[in-house]
Amino acid sequence: MSTLPDHARFQNSYSGQAPWDIGRPQSPIEASADRVKSPILDSGCGTGDTALFFAAKGHQVTGVDFIEEPIRRAKLKATQRGLSAQFLLKDALTLDQWDQRFNTVIDCGLFHVFSDDDRRRYVAGIAHVLNPSGHLLLICFSTEEPGTQGPRRVSRDELHQAFTKGWEIESIQPTRFEINPLAADMNFSPGGPKAWFSIIRRGA
Repeated sequence: MSTLPDHARFQNSYSGQAPWDIGRPQSPIEASADRVKSPILDSGCGTGDTALFFAAKGHQVTGVDFIEEPIRRAKLKATQRGLSAQFLLKDALTLDQWDQRFNTVIDCGLFHVFSDDDRRRYVAGIAHVLNPSGHLLLICFSTEEPGTQGPRRVSRDELHQAFTKGWEIESIQPTRFEINPLAADMNFSPGGPKAWFSIIRRGA
């Protein structure tokens, strides 16, 4: 079975403060809450803050991650907050083998970790689990972010190439990833690494 790259590196990120673990959703996701419909899949959910944000609004939410520690923390947060959300230890490259279906998929920082081949498999997996006319909300590193530290950069053209037949890209907007201030200095652009926020609709 294929797995996400650098399992140990991601696992080690949770030994301290992971840079992407900011205690709440990234701002573009939060601002797009009115576009979100249940059931929701949070793909690469980390410690669950985005999933729990929507669970608190009454949505049916499932979060998946391939690392055990963030799933453990996400379940603990749900219990502590009295919220109902499902968190599963699952490789996002196996979505094409899953029988659950969703009206919204949220990907905040997962798409950009994949190789070209795994990216194609991942997009096919999202297409498999996302209902017709459902939406994918996607935030990924942008080629506008200088340097090579952190994940792979993604261009606008690459987003269009990844989501072609069977998809409609409704918008691609420049944004920035908010970074946990307690995380180690990552030497990203001031204000956070530059990113794209895309809203992408599955064909009817």
